[in-house]
Amino acid sequence: MNIEKPVARPDNAYFSSGPCAKYPTFSTDKLLSAAVGRSHRASVGKKKLKKLIDGVREILEVPSGYKVGIVPASDTGAVEMAMWSLLGARNTTMVAWESFGKDWINDVVNELKINPEIITADYGHIVDMSSIDYDNDVVFTWNGTTSGVCMKNGDDIPLKRKGLTICDATSAAFAIRLPFEKLDVTTFSWQKVMGGEAAHGIIILSPKAIERLESHEVNWPIPKIFRMTKNNKLIQGIFEGATINTPSMLAVEDFLYALEWAREIGGLDELISRAESNAKTVWSFCDQRDWIDNLAIDRETRSVTSVCLKFTDPKIKDGVTFSKAIVKRLEDEEVAYDIASYRDAPPGLRIWCGGTVNKIDLEQMLPWLEWAYHEELARQI
Repeated sequence: MNIEKPVARPDNAYFSSGPCAKYPTFSTDKLLSAAVGRSHRASVGKKKLKKLIDGVREILEVPSGYKVGIVPASDTGAVEMAMWSLLGARNTTMVAWESFGKDWINDVVNELKINPEIITADYGHIVDMSSIDYDNDVVFTWNGTTSGVCMKNGDDIPLKRKGLTICDATSAAFAIRLPFEKLDVTTFSWQKVMGGEAAHGIIILSPKAIERLESHEVNWPIPKIFRMTKNNKLIQGIFEGATINTPSMLAVEDFLYALEWAREIGGLDELISRAESNAKTVWSFCDQRDWIDNLAIDRETRSVTSVCLKFTDPKIKDGVTFSKAIVKRLEDEEVAYDIASYRDAPPGLRIWCGGTVNKIDLEQMLPWLEWAYHEELARQI
């Protein structure tokens, strides 16, 4: 089948799942007011860091009594900080349906030497969260960045529970409404849904998590970069702008403007609406074709940010080679960058649909995907 090569191109071809597309009004000119060359512990730096923390609390609608802190090493640092600092007081359940959840299992089993209950699901599926014993501490990923499978809500998590819930929400925060009353630790990175620069993470602690931090002594060494308490008391400065290590003030300035953009367009409601509309654009494209489909089996658990796709045409003999060829064609045409599936995931594509992506760019990219598919299929057969 011959498909005419498209003419229209997306204005923004950045569909990577991390670092993700910058917010639409981004300009490097906005970084000129950054507190570069100054200590982040000076008043100018601390003021900006506190403003960032307050902005996250405002946009995400974090309840009072919860602490929001800036931590090093992106979402990975935030998740590992939580596990190293909080686990061990109760039995632990590790839940995974994608690559990063399996990384957290490896940490707990091989590094912390905990013998947890492990519950996993294959790519495209999700764990039945109602089957979990929440008297245990439970570590899970809300949205599978590498699988495109997402929890549809937090209904299965009880309000009254003895254990802590530690949630890696890095590709969910700012794209869904997180039920903080069900989450004791929530982590994410700036580089995901809001398109911030890499290397910085956010950790949000419930009062229950803070109580655990101040009462529980772990059985393993905690690196300085993970320590949230001193003399069995929470280090308040982490949650007021005195970060554990030196942050990039350029990255701080960039994220402050991203939060301002989110505020201007209507806050969390509009961010959610944009992500849902973007994802539905891709889903609709797939529904109308018999050669591509969503990796998530259940429509109710499809991610609206990291939309993972699989090629279903039986004429494709080598899915890995075919997918790589499609990715290369689109990159060569400068219409879609970095949309290969994650290295541990099934072969296919991963298209970021978070709120910083404009729907029109997806609409103009998808005809190129169809063209590339037919061109590559003709070449291979």
